[in-house]
Amino acid sequence: MKYIYRVYQIVVALPIIIILTILTSITTSIGCTLGNGHFWGYYPPVIWSTLVLKVLLLPVEVVGRENLTHGESYVFVSNHQGAFDIFLIFGHLRRNFKWMMKRQLRSIPFVGYACEKSHQIFVDKRGPSKIKETYDKARVTLRGGMSVVVFPEGSRTYNGRMGTFKRGAFMLADELQLPVVPLTINGSFDVMPRTSKWYWVHRRKLTLTIHKPIRPVTQGAENISRLMEESYEAIHSGLNKKYQ
Repeated sequence: MKYIYRVYQIVVALPIIIILTILTSITTSIGCTLGNGHFWGYYPPVIWSTLVLKVLLLPVEVVGRENLTHGESYVFVSNHQGAFDIFLIFGHLRRNFKWMMKRQLRSIPFVGYACEKSHQIFVDKRGPSKIKETYDKARVTLRGGMSVVVFPEGSRTYNGRMGTFKRGAFMLADELQLPVVPLTINGSFDVMPRTSKWYWVHRRKLTLTIHKPIRPVTQGAENISRLMEESYEAIHSGLNKKYQ
């Protein structure tokens, strides 16, 4: 069955995904150029992400959507198990948001340009002025009523377990007094481990757990530490035991 699925990936899934990616990138780029970037930067990618997972026959489960309030801005923080985290969150969070993503992703053909046109936030660490510019953009986004999604580990895991969190997302939440919503992803590492020598997709279940918002109580260093610690604990508690 494994080899049948691999043939399916090459012959059926890969061509469809390439076409979907190019069409979505073009639609997003043109739509954002002509008009509402919040609309065109979100809904076409949601359809793209959902279809990619369906084409690859990957089952998805979402838990905890009832924890979110309509119209409220959040700083979403998630563990980063693998490349399929993007499709899972974009396709199934059901919340309009902007990504805070690595600057290097801008170089991906079609996709990088679409991300730029849709005002996703590229995290640039090439000096204090660039870092400040990144967080200035994030502040504008959040003050405008939008949410953001951050991987506070900074990069994908090598072993399925969580790494250390960086403080940036929690400092933003503290400064703007916004709730932090932890997200736990399970299955993405099993679908395609970062250490895999071959980019085969393994058919595994993907699960997105949306935890209850962690709201600011005070403001300052103590609140930042509390938000970070409670978020880490919540995300960690939702992981499959083998990755805890």
